Amino acid sequence: MKILVLNCGSSSIKYQFLEMDGEPQLLAKGLLERIGLSDGEISHKTEDGRQFKKTLDIPNHTDGISLVIKALTDSSHGVIKDVNEIVAVGHRVVHGGEEFTKSVLINDKVKEKIIECIDLAPLHNPANIKGIEAMEEILPGIPQVAVFDTSFHQTMPKHAYLYGLPYEYYEKHRIRRYGFHGTSHKYVSLRASEFIRKDFKDCRIITCHLGNGASIAAVKYGESIDTSMGHTPVEGLIMGTRCGDTGLGAILYLMDKENLTLKEINDVINKKGGMLGISGLSPDMRDLSQAAISGHERAAVALDVFAYRVRKYIGAYAFAMGGVDAIVFTGGIGENAKLVRERICEDLEFYGIKFDISKNLEVQGIEAEISTSDSRIKVLVIPTNEELVIANDTKYIVGNIS
Repeated sequence: MKILVLNCGSSSIKYQFLEMDGEPQLLAKGLLERIGLSDGEISHKTEDGRQFKKTLDIPNHTDGISLVIKALTDSSHGVIKDVNEIVAVGHRVVHGGEEFTKSVLINDKVKEKIIECIDLAPLHNPANIKGIEAMEEILPGIPQVAVFDTSFHQTMPKHAYLYGLPYEYYEKHRIRRYGFHGTSHKYVSLRASEFIRKDFKDCRIITCHLGNGASIAAVKYGESIDTSMGHTPVEGLIMGTRCGDTGLGAILYLMDKENLTLKEINDVINKKGGMLGISGLSPDMRDLSQAAISGHERAAVALDVFAYRVRKYIGAYAFAMGGVDAIVFTGGIGENAKLVRERICEDLEFYGIKFDISKNLEVQGIEAEISTSDSRIKVLVIPTNEELVIANDTKYIVGNIS
């Protein structure tokens, strides 16, 4: 069963094409950027090393997905001979609200519900819908599955997701904590249980998805019971340009003092804050790490704030779960930033974590343990694979169509 996985952004499409019969096998992957502009770009690569890159006009998502299909079937860099070899399509959909607690087969009713969630994810869900409708136009009748970033966190108890606001606002507008990066947290927590050779339903795992967007989840006995992101992805950890947890009073005070509109304060907390805001230099952890080593004071402070916030959430979630078996680092920072991992894990021996500095220095972008062999709590690096989660869910749902 060959499955196409699509992750559609407002002006981009990431894709992977996988063979899902037997052991999953990645056949090809690629990226389309600058959709809607005359200088759009497609980059395509097969697992056996054939590559294709071209700049061209990509007016919309339908034309973009047509280019994906063409790349997959091309005689020189394609991996299939006929489009009918594509059995199903899996879509990453950012927000499913309270409606979707698991992945679903897409139909008209599902599309309506995804559209209803646009208010909750105005930057993401419209692009997700465009991808679904474009595929309907290009390959009518092909089964499509929606896999939601939020669904893994729908197991959170009410005491974890409610805000301290009048309850009527939850009832009227569903204002609550939802969480994101769900497919990533699901994948790496499951892999962690396999790594430590313990049943997933018996594990207490803290997963740290650290990238330009970052979140932490408490996964207890196979279910997410809490996560750092909330109603929107701005809550929780400090991130590349997002401020993370910030006092609401401070936001209101700032709006008053600077005479900021809602749009302007939204830009501050989403695009001008975070690591960029504190350092005044860059949102990129690589730039900040190098600058801190070179003596840039605010870059060093930004790194300290980031590591401290992660440590606070790890501590909170360890107590919330009544203990922890493993801590997992994933995402661009979690998988590659050795210095950041060390700063987060230092001085945690009191809780049963014995961090292995030498092991940590050897690990970049690979699956490995970075704690000592006698550490009571295992610390792991596990590269995320959200596309595989989407493909697995798609295979399961399509395989059970009656």
